Amino acid sequence: MTKPNTLIFVDITSDDPAAAGEFYAEVFGWENDPRPYGEYHRMVPGGNMFDGDGNESAIGNFHIGIHKAANVRPHPDRDGVEPRSLSEAGRKPRVWILVSEDDSMDAILDKATSKGATVLWKDHFWKEFNGFNAAFQDPWGNEIILWEKGGSDPVVPEHFTQE
Repeated sequence: MTKPNTLIFVDITSDDPAAAGEFYAEVFGWENDPRPYGEYHRMVPGGNMFDGDGNESAIGNFHIGIHKAANVRPHPDRDGVEPRSLSEAGRKPRVWILVSEDDSMDAILDKATSKGATVLWKDHFWKEFNGFNAAFQDPWGNEIILWEKGGSDPVVPEHFTQE
């Protein structure tokens, strides 16, 4: 039997990976692993995924990379290639973060905005996937979607938008 190709991790772009690494370490409590410092930073959430019974499995949580817009590595040309700037217009990939049970979307949004992020929207429930959502844009233009599980009988506050 063949196996599917496997997602390893996703990179987001910054013109200052060191500052972005510090931002994500402070906002989400992740380990900031520079490889090398200022060029590429691997954000390590720590811990392992949970299985269907709620027990920690042997599968580690996914990592996020932060690459430098001026010279995205790896690339065969040591000087990199254009574009060498942050993408400012149009849609970009979005990163989805499951909020842990000992944290909250509001606390994360407060930490993120205090460090220069912008709240894009909040107080939304997506029935199809049974989740409460909010989103922010980090100081480098990356869109982060926060997700909280709705549970078996979610109570959606009246002021929330829904779909």
